[in-house]
Amino acid sequence: MITKLENGRIYDPINKINGKIKDLFIKNGKIIDRPKRNEKISKIINFKKKIIMAGGIDIHSHIAGGKVNLARLLLPEEHRKYLYSSSNILRSGSGLGTCSSFHIGYKYAKLGYTAVFEPAVLPSNARSAIIEMSDIPLIDKGTYTVLGNDDFLLKLIQKKSNQKKINDYVAWIIQSTKSLGIKIVNPGGINAFKFNQRELDLDEKNKKYNITPRSILKVLTKSLIDLKAPHPIHVHGCNLGVPGNVKTTLKQINAVEGKPMHLTHIQYHSYNNEGDKKFSSGASFLAEKINKNKNITCDVGQIMFAQTVTASADTMSQYRNHHFAHPKKWICADIECDAGCGIVPFEYQDKNFVNSLQWAIGLELFLLIKDPWRIYLTTDHPNGAAFTAYPKIIKLLMDRSFRNNEFAKINKQAQKSSILSNLKREYNLYDIAILTRAGPAKVLGLKNTGHLGVNANANITVYSEIEDKEKMFENPYMVIKDGEIVVKNGKIQKVLNGKFYTAQVDYDKNIEKEISIYFEKYLGRNFENFKIQNQELWDHGIETENIQCDRNDY
Repeated sequence: MITKLENGRIYDPINKINGKIKDLFIKNGKIIDRPKRNEKISKIINFKKKIIMAGGIDIHSHIAGGKVNLARLLLPEEHRKYLYSSSNILRSGSGLGTCSSFHIGYKYAKLGYTAVFEPAVLPSNARSAIIEMSDIPLIDKGTYTVLGNDDFLLKLIQKKSNQKKINDYVAWIIQSTKSLGIKIVNPGGINAFKFNQRELDLDEKNKKYNITPRSILKVLTKSLIDLKAPHPIHVHGCNLGVPGNVKTTLKQINAVEGKPMHLTHIQYHSYNNEGDKKFSSGASFLAEKINKNKNITCDVGQIMFAQTVTASADTMSQYRNHHFAHPKKWICADIECDAGCGIVPFEYQDKNFVNSLQWAIGLELFLLIKDPWRIYLTTDHPNGAAFTAYPKIIKLLMDRSFRNNEFAKINKQAQKSSILSNLKREYNLYDIAILTRAGPAKVLGLKNTGHLGVNANANITVYSEIEDKEKMFENPYMVIKDGEIVVKNGKIQKVLNGKFYTAQVDYDKNIEKEISIYFEKYLGRNFENFKIQNQELWDHGIETENIQCDRNDY
């Protein structure tokens, strides 16, 4: 069975196709070259006056795991407000920022996304998070495991253990938790919070282990390079949300000494402390630094004005911000020997000086960072906004007139503190295809998705050519997943399961003896039960795909 998609205007940056009208052919869920002479085309779909891109990829969205479920429990009012009924093929559900699992998949698919990555799974919670993610239909998935505050690693660094031993532990964690990579959240800071430290800068020592965040960052950065992991270290840095933290972010870039690093939700790490309110934009400083350092990739974590909920392993940051909770309730949890978790509901308001400037800072970063291959669209869902805000953000990037009109609505003092209205850049469709498809695929090491070349998975989004880019991107004409039409004219046609991506890394099995002793001494859990087996995933209907390193910047 071969399907021909003809006359569509294609934007496929990985294969350097910029708006060319070109036919695509699909066979067995893959994109193929032209059929052989003896092969018949069974179906033809005419996409004249349609825009075709690969399926969207969200590199950083909190969609499963302990903190997501705590947020759901904390906000029953959100689930009463947003109710979704069932149909012949859809399950019922509720919520927005804390949307129930089935509808996360439905909503992403209806926006044209076919792959989403949960960026912060604790090792102790990986099994339940992955099983929960198996309930999310229509999208491929993967996780990054959180390290950098777990006692086992901190003890290794404190003892000045050799890099190989640390590498073996990191690789064991990746393999045991079936993740695609490693995420650092406030390196050493979550652990320091447990010992009553309320802040921790890059070169400040954790009082328990007498080591700095810089040392943790450097060790884990080198580990992923040595292990040839497909995705470089994914970093939520020190001092999130603190005025003046852009200085720390600049130092973090220096700390990795030219090695690959992905900085996540950089909007929250781009604050200066100038002016009467001691809060100002540091976007120009960070953008200049990233422009000069080709080893750095980033996603923005754009905020939008609405009610949402912030959910993070960074207990230090969440405790600091709990006074701003709206509604007035919050959760702060400690996970023994592992990390932590904080849930704080929050409403971003366009008449609030700080919120308005945060909004502007995110857009400044998008427009000042020159290379779209190294900056990706995220809202740090749900921290900055629900992912359903993506179409409006795309319009803000593509339409300067619209952007300036929105800018005129925000807090007047924030307008005076931002250079946003002076920035003339407008993204085009090729740029959008990079920051929502090709760029994330490249930095994650995904070879078979994010593009429309031969042998790629047939994950395809088709848009009608509409001048209003928000309307265009919020309602794709058609979405194809693994060769099957799953969305047409905004309605889901078929529900199927996506793949689960894992990294393939090797380690010396001798490390398991020391880890086992540690488990027996400190953790109320059997060492063998900690490791997720492939058979467990298969029993839950999870199809895995191992990703090996194909990076040329290591």
